[in-house]
Amino acid sequence: MDTVNTRFKWEEATGAAKYIADRHYEGLLEGRFYRSSCPRGRIKSVTLPSLPDGYHIFGADDVPGQNVLPIVEIDWPAFADQEVRFVGQVIYLVVGPDPDVVDSLLNEIHVDYEPLTPAYTINESKALKDGAIHADNNVLDTHMLTKGDIEAGFANAVTIIEETCSTNYQEHIYLETQGAVCYPQDGKVVLEGSMQCPWYVHHTMAVVLGHDNVRAIQCPTGGGFGGKEDFPDVLAAPLAVAVEKLQQPIRLIFERGEDIATTSKRHPVTFHYKTGVDANGKIIAMDIKFDVNAGAYLSLSGIVLQRTITTATNVYDIPNVRVEGHAWATNTVPTGAFRGFGSPQNCFCMETHIHHVAKEVDADPVTFKQQHMLTSQSQSLTGAEIFGELVLDEMLQKVLDMSDYQRKFAEFNLSKESHFDHCIGKSTGKNKGIGLAIFQHGCGFAGDLEDTLVRAKVKLVKEPDGTVQILASNTDIGQGLSLTFRKIVADTLNKSIDLVQIAVPDTGIVPDSGPTVASRSILIVGYILEKAAKKLQKMWLEGESQEIVEVYCKPDYHQWNQDTYQGNAYQATSYGANVVEVEVDMATGEAEITGAWAVYDIGKAIDGTIFRGQIEGGLVQALGYGSCEKLELTQDGVFAQRSMADYVIPTALDVPAIGSALVDNPYPYGPNGAKGGGELTHNGGAAAFAAAVENAIGVPLSSIPVTPEKVCEALADGKSTQIKTISAGNGEPINED
Repeated sequence: MDTVNTRFKWEEATGAAKYIADRHYEGLLEGRFYRSSCPRGRIKSVTLPSLPDGYHIFGADDVPGQNVLPIVEIDWPAFADQEVRFVGQVIYLVVGPDPDVVDSLLNEIHVDYEPLTPAYTINESKALKDGAIHADNNVLDTHMLTKGDIEAGFANAVTIIEETCSTNYQEHIYLETQGAVCYPQDGKVVLEGSMQCPWYVHHTMAVVLGHDNVRAIQCPTGGGFGGKEDFPDVLAAPLAVAVEKLQQPIRLIFERGEDIATTSKRHPVTFHYKTGVDANGKIIAMDIKFDVNAGAYLSLSGIVLQRTITTATNVYDIPNVRVEGHAWATNTVPTGAFRGFGSPQNCFCMETHIHHVAKEVDADPVTFKQQHMLTSQSQSLTGAEIFGELVLDEMLQKVLDMSDYQRKFAEFNLSKESHFDHCIGKSTGKNKGIGLAIFQHGCGFAGDLEDTLVRAKVKLVKEPDGTVQILASNTDIGQGLSLTFRKIVADTLNKSIDLVQIAVPDTGIVPDSGPTVASRSILIVGYILEKAAKKLQKMWLEGESQEIVEVYCKPDYHQWNQDTYQGNAYQATSYGANVVEVEVDMATGEAEITGAWAVYDIGKAIDGTIFRGQIEGGLVQALGYGSCEKLELTQDGVFAQRSMADYVIPTALDVPAIGSALVDNPYPYGPNGAKGGGELTHNGGAAAFAAAVENAIGVPLSSIPVTPEKVCEALADGKSTQIKTISAGNGEPINED
C-alpha cells in the first residue's frame, strides 16, 4: 500500500511532494464550472452552445443518482436546477482537452433568470423580501438552552449591562487552492484531491452516482483550516458524474480569485448580551441571543450553532443563563468549517463583553474574570460535572507572569496621561496597550455524535518483517498528524518510529475513522490507535502477519441528551490564555503588535515541537482575524476582496516572537494523556488583540477586525454606543423603560 513519506515532511520541504496540480494523468481533460451570476432567482431558460468534438457540458439532468451534496442536510444541489441562491453557485461543468476552448464555451452559455430580492445580511434575511429563501422564515437551524433560573437571577441584579458584539467573515487563505482529479479505474470512479475528509468525498460521489463503486484519495494538501472539510464535495459530485459517463480523467483546479469568491468562509455572528450583576459585584444572570449568517444552504452551520450554544459562557461559571441561537439563510456563499468552528467568534464576543462588564462596575478586568472562572467543582453550562482537574488559575498566573502583564497594564495607563493633549482633548503620539483572553475548546464532535454517528475505526497491520502500518482516514494537512500518529503507536509498542508507517488516506484501503476536524484526531483516533497498539503488543508474534482493528467507544462518564442539551457537551475540553501587547499610532489608528504570549492545557503534548507549530500558526491566524483580515460583501453579493493582494493577512514582519508554555494536565482517555489542541490556538488571539488596542486608546471596541479605520472611528466617536448600563439599586426590579 502507498504510505505517507516517513521522513516527516521532507518531500514538502524539498519541493518533491506531488500536489494535485503536479500530477500527470493520461488523456486528461480540463474542467471549469459555469456559475450563477444571479444572487437569487429562478432559472427560466438556458441556451447552450454547439460543442466541438471532445467537449461536453454536464448539469442536473445528467446526475444518475441524487442531485445533492449530502452535507448534514439534503438541501444543497450538486448542480443548480430550478433556482439559484448565490453568485457563484455551480450550474454546469464544462470539460474538454483545451482549457482555452473550455473557457470560450463558458462564455457562450446563457441563463435567463427571474430575479428575486436577495438577502445578504441577517437583517435582510429576517425581512423576508420576496418570501423566504428557506422554509417560511429563513431559519436553517435554531437551538436554546437554559441553566438555573434566569428570571430569578435578573430579579436579584442591581445592575444590568447590555451589549452587542459581532464578528465578520474570515477567508482560509490555504496556500494550495481547491483542486481534484477524477478518473475511472478498475470499475470505480476515483477522485484524488486536496482534502481533509476522504470518506465525506466518498459518500458524496456514491450519492450522486447512485452506487458505491467509488474511491477517494487524499493527495499532499497545502493547508485546509476547515476549508477542505465539506467544500471538496462541491468539486467531487460534478466530477464524478462526468467521469462516470466519459470514462476519462478530468481535472478541476481553482485559480485564487475563484477560490476566494466561491468557497466557504468563517460565519459572521452577532451576539446580544444582557447581563445582571448583583450587589456583591458578581454576575448573577446572563441572557445571550446570537445570530449566525449561514449563507445559502445549511452545510455545517447547524453543528457550528450547536458548539456556540453549548460553550456560550466560555470559561465562566454563571449561575443563571439563557442562550438562544439562530442560523439564518442568506444569498451568500454557504459558510462552513473554519479552525475553531464557532469558538473564535464566541470567545471574542464573550471575552470582550466580560471585560466591558468589569469596567462598567469599576472592577479590574483580570480580577473580575478570575472571580468568575470555572473551577473543578463547577457545573458546565450544559449541567455536567467537570471531569478531571481544571488548571485555569495556574494557566492565568503563568501567562500574566510571562508577559509581565500587571506591571505593563499599570505603566501603560499612566503613560497615556503624558500623551493627552488637553487643548484638543485627545491623545497624541503612540499609546501602548495590553490585553488578556482566556478561552476553551471542546474536543471532538458535540454531544454523543462520536459514539452514535461517526464510530471511528482504525486498523494496525503488522508485516512479517516487524513493520507496522497505520490505517486511518485522518489526514495530515500541515498539522503534523503523520508524525504524531506514528509516535503514539511506536511509543506504545516500544519500537523505533522507523518501523511504523502510515497509509495514504485512501477509502479503498483505510477504514472510516471519521473526519479530520473538531480537534478529534488525537483525542479520539489517536486514543484508539494507542489501544490497538497495546493489543498488538500483547499479541505480538515474530515473523508473522497480524491485524488489529479498534472501534471507538465513549468513556462511561460522557453522557449527553440531545433533546434537552444536557450532559457532557464534549468528551474533553482544552483551555488557553493569551496576552497581546500593542503600540497604537493615535493619528493613523495603526496597531503594531509588540508582544504575544500563550499558555495552554492540552493534557500532555505528544510532540512539543509539533505543537509549537500549532501555537504559532494558530495565534498568528487569530491575530489576523482580529486585526487586518477584512472580507466585505459588495451591494451585488460578491466579496470585494479577490486576491492575496487585497485580502491582507499577517506576515512574519507583523508578529513578534511568541512566548508560549504548556501546563501539564494529563487526560486519562487520550493517547499518552493528550487532548486536542490545534483549534484551541485560534480561539483567543483576536479577543486579546482587541482588548490591547482598547487599553491603548481608551475607547471600547465590540467588533472585529479592529482595523486602523475602526480605531479612528472609535476615537472620533469617543464612546461606543453598543454598551447600555441600567442601575436599579439594591436588587429592586429593574424598569428598562
